Amino acid sequence: MRVGPGLRLRPPQNPQPRDFTKLRRPQPVELALQSLGNEGLGQQATGMAGVVPENLAPAWYWTDQFVSEVIFHNRILNHKCRVMEPESATAFYIPFYAGLAVGKYLWANSSTAQDRDRHCEMMLRWVQDQPYYKRSEGWDHFITMGRITWDFRRSNDQDWGSSCIYLPGMRNITRLLIERNPWDYFDVGVPYPTGFHPRSDSDVAEWQSFVSTRNRTKLFCFAGAKRGAIKNDFRGLLLSHCQSESESCRVVDCAGTKCSNGTSAILETFLDSDFCLQPRGDSFTRRSIFDCMVAGSIPVFFWKRTAYIQYEWFLPGEPESYSVYIDRNAVINGTSIKNVLQGFSREEVEKMRGKVIDYIPKFLYAKPQEGLESVKDAFDIALEGVLRRFMEHGESGFRWK
Repeated sequence: MRVGPGLRLRPPQNPQPRDFTKLRRPQPVELALQSLGNEGLGQQATGMAGVVPENLAPAWYWTDQFVSEVIFHNRILNHKCRVMEPESATAFYIPFYAGLAVGKYLWANSSTAQDRDRHCEMMLRWVQDQPYYKRSEGWDHFITMGRITWDFRRSNDQDWGSSCIYLPGMRNITRLLIERNPWDYFDVGVPYPTGFHPRSDSDVAEWQSFVSTRNRTKLFCFAGAKRGAIKNDFRGLLLSHCQSESESCRVVDCAGTKCSNGTSAILETFLDSDFCLQPRGDSFTRRSIFDCMVAGSIPVFFWKRTAYIQYEWFLPGEPESYSVYIDRNAVINGTSIKNVLQGFSREEVEKMRGKVIDYIPKFLYAKPQEGLESVKDAFDIALEGVLRRFMEHGESGFRWK
């Protein structure tokens, strides 16, 4: 569906500085080059035999969690609403890979604050010099930033990350991030990329049927690792809790298993469990939230910021319809997770699972660069949401500089 009169998806035609051209496709250090293959989907997944339906195996990839900016850019280049005349555009996309640009500096001991800001500063200098940015002060511009918002919110030179979001020119630009600042209107939370990238509507329907009829042998599961450096580590508490309830809970201890890309152990665990425990990760969110729901498992949250105020465009408005919330302090004080989850009737569990499965398309990034036939995936929903915002901005007449 065409939303708005048009969508401009490439920079204006005037010459670009050479350095900015290079920035659009940086050579990352923190990601292996193969992670960026297949338009950002990564390498084709192997070892899926017997885990997923045979004809769906080609739709699975070892997709890195930090490649959304690559996926979005490739989809936008082929979008049906793309226009070549800036005068007819409703929105302007900035094809800058902010996450990849800063990622190579985040763990480098020799990197400086200037290193981490340099590429974003170059991009913003170029963008602010364009006539269509000057016309709106950035209100009709948007960008995908493939990491969490806190990687771009450095307040002083000694702190973590870049100060990209705080730089002049960024204030009014809408930012699509895998974790947003709930108090910043211009941050929009979008789903972490998962490994399933359907090729057609029928792929989606077959997967939904597969997970809905799956025989689940465990009440709940947990996949993760302890954080030994953290005092009173909650993930370690969940790991111990699950291990002590081995008849009801399946554990994947990521301290001894590669839990990122390249293993089917996580997917098998989620497919075999009614519920999946989802504490916060290194930040409030984690990719595992979407991995578990794509598998038709019901998430159990312990922080409301993990999902409920992160992904409003993509999740049901009633949290209890698709998830369970258990206050972490209750668990610390002895509440049995097993007893809480056993308190749900079979009918209630199936109803929650049905809601999760209904929403699976909203968590996926389709493989075709043109998108799916009629099913809207996470990219479609994000883009329509951005365009809707921009139209509302124009109707309200509200602006600040």
